[in-house]
Amino acid sequence: MNKTILRAEKINKDFSGVQVLFDVSINGEAGQVHGLIGENGAGKSTLMKIIAGFLQPSSGKIFIEGQQVNFKNPLMAKKRGIAMIHQELNLVEDLKVYENIFLGKEFKHRFLLDKKSMIQRSKEILKELGEEEIDPLEDMRNLSVAKKQMVEIARAISENSKILIMDEPTSALTEYETEILFKLIKELKQKGVCIFYVSHRLKEVKEICDVVTVLRDGRVVGEYDVSNVSEVELANAMVGRELGNMYPEKPEPSDEVILEVKNLNVPNFVENASFQLKKGEILGFAGLVGAGRTELAEALAGLRHKTSGEVFLNGKKVQIEDYEDAKRLGISYLPEDRKLHGLVLDMNIVNNITLISLEKYTRFLIDRKKEISKASEYKEKFDIRCRDLFQEVRYLSGGNQQKVVLSKCLEVEPQVLILDEPTRGIDINTKYQIYQFIAGFVKEGKACIVISSELQEIIGLCNRVLVMREGRITAELIGKEINEEEIILYATGIKERVH
Repeated sequence: MNKTILRAEKINKDFSGVQVLFDVSINGEAGQVHGLIGENGAGKSTLMKIIAGFLQPSSGKIFIEGQQVNFKNPLMAKKRGIAMIHQELNLVEDLKVYENIFLGKEFKHRFLLDKKSMIQRSKEILKELGEEEIDPLEDMRNLSVAKKQMVEIARAISENSKILIMDEPTSALTEYETEILFKLIKELKQKGVCIFYVSHRLKEVKEICDVVTVLRDGRVVGEYDVSNVSEVELANAMVGRELGNMYPEKPEPSDEVILEVKNLNVPNFVENASFQLKKGEILGFAGLVGAGRTELAEALAGLRHKTSGEVFLNGKKVQIEDYEDAKRLGISYLPEDRKLHGLVLDMNIVNNITLISLEKYTRFLIDRKKEISKASEYKEKFDIRCRDLFQEVRYLSGGNQQKVVLSKCLEVEPQVLILDEPTRGIDINTKYQIYQFIAGFVKEGKACIVISSELQEIIGLCNRVLVMREGRITAELIGKEINEEEIILYATGIKERVH
């Protein structure tokens, strides 16, 4: 029997009188991977932040190796061997990679920083993660979201912790990077590390975890031996009801082309991209991280400069130089990183939703009543769970933040909606809601582009799939060709056809 290394008893937490955890108890054993699942807002991240010292419980007790602890800050938790990989990246953009990895635990030689040793150790850790190409001297802001996630992981494992908390660690990773991470988790498990693994991906939980605790509305609704429970049973426990089929029936697109792109080039990212999007169609873009999918989308949304190429909307050639052009033409873009590019975290829900469409609410002054009324409609439409519409979005769960960004995108009344990783880091019920919305959106004669690293999402949603590799569209898949094997073969370059 493994040794219990952490025990949390009857943890309660409230924020400004709103209780979010109710008598939550959980144990972690040495050499065990303990999964934690639940819908957005169920309390998973809050519980883990309490264990890691980022938050203090309103009541309850935490024991490390039998000794009660009371962490006032994360540094106290680190000293007791607890490290946390956050769902939302917690890195300093203006520092270099190695400086982020060793932030707060710098190597020193007498009174000076030992930069050489930190750089060398960073290289070794990144190599363990299969990320030799990440330069420890690179500025953090220059890395992709996936590479930043790997640096976050590198920082956590550099601490040689006894308890490692992973909050959605694979949300921005490719399948290859996820495989490397799982190999590392198994090695840490063999060394006796206790790992708490928070994820919305039930397939991952089944693959990597030994036991799993399900939270719903701040309460524990069950703890399961992973080998004796199915993904469907876990999903039903999370939402408190049977979900049924995850993906809606694929809509039938018309023959009418709504968007056509010819030979679009974005320096260093996209080369001669050409494709058509039809009314009523959900078009998927698949590929590995760095394939150029996001950069192509940003160019169509006027957020990235293109050197050449033509764009036609409803058969008419259009010029898109900035986001105002795209918005005016009816093209809206939901960005990959909602916190960095989709939201103003210190603003409330109402102001975020109407931020890019204020002209609809302004004559001489902003019509606040009209603004609030529209935000209320989106709250009902997407079931945005919040204290009220004036709550700052930084205090919403990831899924509810994503619903706010989606509401903002719809405010421009788009004909074409481009969704970049629309369900990254959100729970299964919110995914279901977003999938239903996408299907309903295109049934109105509009069209949607979905960029996703989750192949099952691409397969389950899309009428047609374009695969990108190294900036080029390498294949168009339709019908039975839309399967994991074909997508991977084209994404990795094993197969290639002229598109």
